[in-house]
Amino acid sequence: MNNFSDIFQTMNWDEVKASIYAKTSRDVEHALATEKRTLEDFKAMISPAAAPYLEQMAKISQQLTVRRFGKVLQMYVPLYLSNECKNICTYCGFSYNNKLKRKTLSPMEIMQEVAVIKEMGYEHVLLVTGEDNETVHIDYFKKVLELIRFHFAHISMEVQPLDLQEYEQLTPYGLNTVLVYQETYNERDYKTHHPKGKKSNFRYRLETPDRLGQAGIHKIGLGVLIGLEDWRTDSFFTALHLSYLEKKYWQTKYSLSFPRLRPFSGGLEPKVEMNDRELVQLICAYRIFNEELELSMSTRESETFRNNMIKLGITSISAGSKTNPGGYAVEPDSLKQFEISDERSPEKIAEMIRSQGYEPVWKDWDNSLA
Repeated sequence: MNNFSDIFQTMNWDEVKASIYAKTSRDVEHALATEKRTLEDFKAMISPAAAPYLEQMAKISQQLTVRRFGKVLQMYVPLYLSNECKNICTYCGFSYNNKLKRKTLSPMEIMQEVAVIKEMGYEHVLLVTGEDNETVHIDYFKKVLELIRFHFAHISMEVQPLDLQEYEQLTPYGLNTVLVYQETYNERDYKTHHPKGKKSNFRYRLETPDRLGQAGIHKIGLGVLIGLEDWRTDSFFTALHLSYLEKKYWQTKYSLSFPRLRPFSGGLEPKVEMNDRELVQLICAYRIFNEELELSMSTRESETFRNNMIKLGITSISAGSKTNPGGYAVEPDSLKQFEISDERSPEKIAEMIRSQGYEPVWKDWDNSLA
């Protein structure tokens, strides 16, 4: 197998979906009782049959998380650099067909944003842009990284997929982590959600984590946009992708995020609704399946939900997030990529974390455990 797309071609979405929904309580009990869980066990834990076992799953998830990561949560914040984008995506506020004021931050504006983020206490920043190769390209990313690299202990990036040589060019500039979400692994419907732009190339996006692994990126972030397609089937393919990557690029670390489709200007209604109990089930299933995996939660989720998830498997959390370029200092009222639900300040989130007996970590918690 040269890359994950070779494995993916051997799979059938409808057959995988049917096998998940066919899982029984006996399959779930086996998955929870065994120590080395397989992908079939993961199917059982995300299946409807696992719903009555949620309390047991939550306890196991909490125990495994504390054993591996301790009682700490890494704090991070997104820095939106640009909303310029050449893709048409049915679910995104930055989509090319949305008539909005486009903005890409200048070096001076970036430093204004950095000053506010540093004042909040952050040492871990996630750089986010739309996907416009003419404006936010490799040279722009180099300039940004060069500008901010000495201001943060950990720099992550969520931008358009790049070629292998481009990722190799960015690592000397302090890039630590790259997040690339497939959005959905349903190849049939992927084109429906991405009709125009480079993002419409399903295979190029699917093979991005392979390029990241080959480039020696320290950490790779995976995920799907929950609500585009059946979340259970998409989650299985994410777990399949993760298992492949961990075997092939074993020195690399991995993280997962759980973005649920949220409103934006002229937005898309979710095809499949996932309720809070189901999201808890999914997070716990991933933790039980993979003890090493970092699990992240953004401000898309509500205050109450995020409070309750602190002890159940999450290892990193954002706070005080702005999802528009210049949102912290330069242009607070520009259009957001999506609406956030938890608007508490980083200080309030840190206080909430401490009240539950956990410690917020503003740098990379790996270093704090070393």
